[in-house]
Amino acid sequence: MSVHNDIKAGGHAEIPEHIAIIMDGNNRWAKQRRLPGLAGHKAGVDSVRSVIEGCLEHGVKILTLFAFSSENWKRPELEVRGLMDLFMISLEHEAKKLNKHDICLRIVGDRSRFSSSLQRKMSEVERLTAGNQALILNVAANYGGRWDIVQSVRAIASACMAGELSPELIDEQCFSDYTSLNGVPDPDLCIRTGGEKRISNFLIWQLAYTEFYFTDQFWPDFGKPELASAIQDFSSRQRRFGRTSEQVEALKRV
Repeated sequence: MSVHNDIKAGGHAEIPEHIAIIMDGNNRWAKQRRLPGLAGHKAGVDSVRSVIEGCLEHGVKILTLFAFSSENWKRPELEVRGLMDLFMISLEHEAKKLNKHDICLRIVGDRSRFSSSLQRKMSEVERLTAGNQALILNVAANYGGRWDIVQSVRAIASACMAGELSPELIDEQCFSDYTSLNGVPDPDLCIRTGGEKRISNFLIWQLAYTEFYFTDQFWPDFGKPELASAIQDFSSRQRRFGRTSEQVEALKRV
């Protein structure tokens, strides 16, 4: 039985199958050190590497990172331009490493606002790593949870109008199949760094039954030890999915 199925059966799970992370605090980390904001984002890339390594070591199968929200375009132009350059550089430098470690990269979000060269690089790295199985790495870029729901509704409406889908067949699973994270289970654990306690338009549909872990640490200070602490906290929780504690304990004995 998979970890995900074991969770749904009502027991404690030692390792979450799917972890989602809202990587917050890069700017504040840089400000504390009297550095430009982009320095915080560059330091955050090191944390991404560390957390990916930690996920591989713990046996996590899916990692979804909130890298750039649809609201982040409102940030200063210089910062946005720097983030786009950093995104391109990271893809160029990390592609071979991802492939070497059997990691499958998926970019989720609306790519239309990115430059054509960045879009080509995204597709190139996705093709290179498509067959890898050790870890699925979803990077949410120009992503918003409401956008995800709206684009799903549009796709379902188009399928119905084309006669490819009957409205009577639309259920929760059908809707999920049209979202950006189609094909993978919903996150078991969502981590947010930086001290804020909200989801900020991230995976609104998918986080319905997700466990949350909030930490005051800024993202550049979050690495493998902090990931291990979050996983340990997760493993101590009882996930009931609407059942009573007694029902959960009974299921564990079956």
